[in-house]
Amino acid sequence: MRSNLAISAFLIAALVALFVYTDAGAGSATGEYTDTCTGCHLNPKYKKEDAHALKECISCHASKDHPLYERAEVRLITKAYAGPGDRPTPEEGTVKREVEPDLKNMVLIEEGEFLMGSDDRLRDERPSHVVYIGSFYIDRYEVTKKDYKKFIDATGRQMPDEWENGSYPEDRGDHPVTYVTWYDADAYCKWAGKRLPREREWEKGARGSDGRIYPWGNEWDLNKSNNPLRAIEETKPVGSFPKGVNQFGLYDMSGNVWEWVDEGYNSHPGSDYINPEFGENYALLKGGSWWDCMFYGCGISAPTFNRAFFDPTTKSDSYGFRCAADNPSTK
Repeated sequence: MRSNLAISAFLIAALVALFVYTDAGAGSATGEYTDTCTGCHLNPKYKKEDAHALKECISCHASKDHPLYERAEVRLITKAYAGPGDRPTPEEGTVKREVEPDLKNMVLIEEGEFLMGSDDRLRDERPSHVVYIGSFYIDRYEVTKKDYKKFIDATGRQMPDEWENGSYPEDRGDHPVTYVTWYDADAYCKWAGKRLPREREWEKGARGSDGRIYPWGNEWDLNKSNNPLRAIEETKPVGSFPKGVNQFGLYDMSGNVWEWVDEGYNSHPGSDYINPEFGENYALLKGGSWWDCMFYGCGISAPTFNRAFFDPTTKSDSYGFRCAADNPSTK
């Protein structure tokens, strides 16, 4: 498990925290760094001798037409389906049903403007811009293992990797479900009569109407989320940090698990940042997790405007999700 965690942290560190181009331009693939991801994608920090480690990025981040794909040791254990675009069919565990979402543990986010993105950090988070969206509902808590088991029992979908004998580990029912792909998360939400939130919905839900940096405000506080600096090194039951709840009453919008959203990896409106990875081959995650601390230090994934992108078939013990739903009164 620790090796998978190290890979997960490495991927986040290498391709989220350090994803900036060299002055030579995004298309440059020449020189000392040609055999590493840095040759095309990063401000050179790692040299050729690090190529064996950087090739691990390809297992989650590269499509099969990537020039180094065949040379990578793809982590097949993390793959649930053949690749991007191979969505599971009903025979693989998804049951289509018409059901109204249970709004009991969801929060209504009213229509209006909010501040999205940031001018202060990574290039793919820029620019800070005002977005107007209609009202919607979003889950108060991350989806738990107990919730997800109901879905598995009803649909016959494949269990998460850590489960044994048809169920989640004992005493973990109220922890967020993990080891789920984007496709798993999407299927669960649809089964529940809901959907995954769009990035702008998730971000408005997290940062509120006043453009705050963290769900609870603009000052970092170690004790308001399940973050790497706490050294818990695992998920906690959802809602374990009431002091970190935001103005809308949402829990764990920073830390605990990264959360899949229904969005490809694209630039924000008004951005002049060009990135060959932009597109629909990757799915976004938001919110950071209990494990995201390696090369770049801790806490960088905690802000509400952060963005991580991965192959949608990737699984991890630090990836989960919550659902959203349209506001029935606006239909």
